Amino acid sequence: MDVACEHCQSKFKIPDEKVPKDQAFSITCPKCKKKFSVDPRGGAAKAKAEPKPAASTSTQSSGAAGAYDAADRPFDFLEEGAETALLCEPDAAVREQMAQRLKSMGYYLTSPENSRAVLKQMRYHLFDVIVLNEMFDTRNPDQNNVLRYLERLSMEDRRNMFVVLITERFRTMDNMAAFHNSVNIVINRENLNDFEKILKKAVAENAAFYKVYRDAMVKAGRA
Repeated sequence: MDVACEHCQSKFKIPDEKVPKDQAFSITCPKCKKKFSVDPRGGAAKAKAEPKPAASTSTQSSGAAGAYDAADRPFDFLEEGAETALLCEPDAAVREQMAQRLKSMGYYLTSPENSRAVLKQMRYHLFDVIVLNEMFDTRNPDQNNVLRYLERLSMEDRRNMFVVLITERFRTMDNMAAFHNSVNIVINRENLNDFEKILKKAVAENAAFYKVYRDAMVKAGRA
């Protein structure tokens, strides 16, 4: 579905599998961070529905598809300019430690218990930062449902997310491992004490890298 923000007029796409069927819903603009309503049935909302492709078996089994439920939305209200983070960490002690650090960095945080809950929340919100342990809700890091979902996102959506993969298999800031896993950065569990410092530096570098591209998209009226 093609959507135009009512506030800043930025245009972006919402994956069809995230769009509630025959029901209006609210989203937060990934650019100006303001909320506005979208009605896939037409009307006042600035949205044009496209034919909905059949959902894949893996998407259905992981809970990404389904009827609209307001309880699946990760946030009821966000202040203008608010940045959000999604934390997917199976170890309760580590999760609490990382949650405190993300909050101290100014992120509004959500930390679902399993991949099904994660995928439901991602239907309605584009997170600024996603911190994902490769063993989150899986016994095989190569079969991580959240990572698979991220790999299928459109490039337009994916560029607006910064994905961190927490791992025991790869070295911190292994760029080749990050590329092969379709994430922005890899952080080894042994370096989690430096998590905040590593993340701040990496996010700043990523923003600088895409600045020219995003400025060009704004001038072209496509952002």
